[in-house]
Amino acid sequence: MADVKVLVVDDSLTMRVLISGALERIKGVQVVGAADGAAEARKMVDQYRPEVMTLDVEMPGMSGLEYLAEIMEERPMPVIMFSTRTAAGAAESVEALRLGAIDCFPKPKVAVQAELDAIIGKLGKRIKSARNADLKRAMAGKAAAARKLPTPDINWNGRLLAIGADAANTQALFELFQSFPANCPPTLVVQQMSPGLLTPMIEQLREQIAPKIVEATDGMKVEQGTIYFAPQGETHMVVDSWPEGTLRLLAREPVAGERPSISLLFASVAKAAGSNSLGVLLALDDEDGSAGLRAMLAGGAYAIGRNGTDFTLNKGAVSQPVAGDAIFANIMKLCSK
Repeated sequence: MADVKVLVVDDSLTMRVLISGALERIKGVQVVGAADGAAEARKMVDQYRPEVMTLDVEMPGMSGLEYLAEIMEERPMPVIMFSTRTAAGAAESVEALRLGAIDCFPKPKVAVQAELDAIIGKLGKRIKSARNADLKRAMAGKAAAARKLPTPDINWNGRLLAIGADAANTQALFELFQSFPANCPPTLVVQQMSPGLLTPMIEQLREQIAPKIVEATDGMKVEQGTIYFAPQGETHMVVDSWPEGTLRLLAREPVAGERPSISLLFASVAKAAGSNSLGVLLALDDEDGSAGLRAMLAGGAYAIGRNGTDFTLNKGAVSQPVAGDAIFANIMKLCSK
């Protein structure tokens, strides 16, 4: 397979050199250009046809967020953002993900190669998987800013919902949860994203969705009408029983390099709820999650997962295709009497 062509966009010459140098050391990645802002980037996009772009959030003139919105509306491509490690930077990072960026990494506190080396493995993995990004949804990023009207209350059938996602699915989660009714099925979420972004994401979601949304704590009861996000970094989230389940946070080693683990959550849901559960795996890279989804199927649960860039709904040996924009309808149907 040919190298992934990457365009680096940053107003700082030092950062352009550092990021380009770091990317050039990743096997299978080719830096085709480095632009100092949106104007130069537009020319380089036309000239070099990059497959992926890295983009600085904070730039003079047209900001990275403004340029990202333009890209996603007019010429969608996978974009990876770099942002400062501040509260304001975290909020901007969440907004970038909501607009359709596939990930957001912290900029080095000081311009030294060692700080970029700490993230180079994950950055390379994200760039290589970017070819499979679902860009059709990203084109609607600008419209997603407005809160959608939630659906009417459902007559819940008692089914427990578990969702696994990564940073590239942030926009999809916003769109999905904006449509959830206030009495949605109890929903457990593991989302893989950069440290420091979960809290501002939850805060932004609270302003836009009808259900209650919380960051899970150990011993928290699982109730209808609430979306529970696994805390970042130090523990895995599992559910101990169903119905009337309780969340547990486990201090264990990462699974497939991730903590919290999608697979551990799914496996616990399969054990606790069996056929009375539904798993939805949105993540582009299913290294963490696919095993858990298989555990749910083995337990008799319904499962929605990716088949390449498409989705399938599975139940035992039976499967059927599901369009990305039909996932919400399928969730509500499977969780209603």
